[in-house]
Amino acid sequence: MVTVNEAKGRIIANTVTLPAVTMPLAAAVGGFLAEDVVSPIALPPFRQSSMDGYAIVHSDVTEAGKSLCLAGESKAGQADLPVVSAGTAVRIFTGAPVPEGATAVVMQENTSVANGSVQIHEFPVLEGKNVRRAGQQIAQGAIALRAGTLISPGAVGFLKGINVNEVTVHSKPRIGLLVTGDELLKAGEALEPGKIYESNSAMLQAALALAGMTDVSISYASDDLDATVDALCVLLEQCDVILASGGISVGDYDFVGKALEVLGAETIFYKVRQKPGKPLLFGKKGEKLIFALPGNPASSLVCYYEYVLPALKRIMGSKEPFLRSVRLPLRHAYRFDGERDEFLKARVEGAEVVSLDGQESFVIGSFAIANAIIYLPVAQNRVEAGELVEVHLLPL
Repeated sequence: MVTVNEAKGRIIANTVTLPAVTMPLAAAVGGFLAEDVVSPIALPPFRQSSMDGYAIVHSDVTEAGKSLCLAGESKAGQADLPVVSAGTAVRIFTGAPVPEGATAVVMQENTSVANGSVQIHEFPVLEGKNVRRAGQQIAQGAIALRAGTLISPGAVGFLKGINVNEVTVHSKPRIGLLVTGDELLKAGEALEPGKIYESNSAMLQAALALAGMTDVSISYASDDLDATVDALCVLLEQCDVILASGGISVGDYDFVGKALEVLGAETIFYKVRQKPGKPLLFGKKGEKLIFALPGNPASSLVCYYEYVLPALKRIMGSKEPFLRSVRLPLRHAYRFDGERDEFLKARVEGAEVVSLDGQESFVIGSFAIANAIIYLPVAQNRVEAGELVEVHLLPL
């Protein structure tokens, strides 16, 4: 049995980043850059107004109420611009190019217009006010985004704005889900005595999709060694990462561990000193990663967030693969006994964190409203209200 930190360290040490591929920007969302992106243009490419107002020479305004002659306008997309000279002003709109000669823009709320002139009620007007400099956001030839950056919606907007339409990212892994358990029913089947509806595959598939991974194959195997070996063999041929749900404990009908032995997979560790999710197995066959997750849904999802997702992000080139961690005060006291660290389903509410009801490993309903996981090591098994705890924020 390994500790939580030992498990995380072994996973990262045994994870290899997939090769880089160049693809259209839209297809790369959720991936991580394999190389720096250099900006082909300056952004903005010209001096630009940040306000609706009037472009002026700032030194013309020597007192509040100064009157300047209107000499035209500048709107977004306009190329033939008037020149602003001493004693004149040009009507200008947000995003429009700032005309030659202008040194500031006065917002329209600080002006009044009459008889072809504009009065400036602001004094003093500082040079450069409300003017975005050419290249203020990024200069031509500068690094726009560095290798390892996530292609997020914000990254898409930024890169499109500098006319970058394809990027080089690390490949996303092909993922195989194996569901085991004779007690499991598929959606739509009639409920029978002793049976339950299988939910882990849909839950894990949803979590993977949220992380940008949609190349997922789902297989099912009965509680039988040969069937489990056959299903795992096919997935290992087709996929980069295998997630097995259930069948990894020590019961007479738990065959995933035995099947991996038959297939010659290397076990990096089996069992983690934690609750829930103790019977977690991490292994490899060649460069392919194998996670055998506990069958209880809350245990399975905890293990996904704490171990599987970081491995997948590392495979895709992330330099910060683990959940973002913060320290927050716990609203209510919490105590536990035993020699295993605990992960608690939780909600961050304002400036504190609340541990939710229903912490048992089979209870998934509390995860439906959770936005965080509290991590409590054994050394912190007596937590008073208001005491700081380690909180892992879920990627919702």
